[in-house]
Amino acid sequence: MTSGSKIGAALCLLTLACSANASAPDATDVLIGQLGRPAPARTAFAEARFMQVLDRPLVVSGELAWLGGDTLVRHVTRPHEETARIADGKVTQQREGKGERSFSLERAPQLKVLVDSFVALLGGDPRRLRQAFAIARRGDATGAWTLTLTPRELEVARTVATIRIDGQGKEARCMWMQEADGDVAIDLLGSLAAKMPAEPTRESLAALCKGA
Repeated sequence: MTSGSKIGAALCLLTLACSANASAPDATDVLIGQLGRPAPARTAFAEARFMQVLDRPLVVSGELAWLGGDTLVRHVTRPHEETARIADGKVTQQREGKGERSFSLERAPQLKVLVDSFVALLGGDPRRLRQAFAIARRGDATGAWTLTLTPRELEVARTVATIRIDGQGKEARCMWMQEADGDVAIDLLGSLAAKMPAEPTRESLAALCKGA
């Protein structure tokens, strides 16, 4: 799954320890509701994609945008220009120096579930998010929190193992997408995007996500 086809790699997404009691789902729903933003919502992102077949991560940066409904746009500005737009069940990609291409979301179930997750998070809609994912939440006394989303559909889980969102208060700071084959994409969101190291490692990005 390429950075362009993922969208995202990123938009924007997702305090107290998560425990298996009756109040936990309600608290999680409250947190997701607080993450909602009115459309159009835009945020800077920087993504490092760690692949087992490469010695160094692939790093791109740009802007993620939710334009309302199920319309998402991922505009990469570095190291090249590339725009991917999802709308009306279709993905349209435009890369610098190449022609436009498009394909149906039905061909990319992992991308479809990512769209559902982004739209649910940006819309502050826990019900929609729970339809696509099992959700685990944990946090600490500082207001830092983590949501771990596990796809419910087996077909999606064969590609995407988990999506982890690290945040503070009412803002998401990072998104980790762990793929079933061992590859992982880590997105720094908002103001944190500007702090992407020149040579990122998983450890250095984990420290940034934790506010270190």
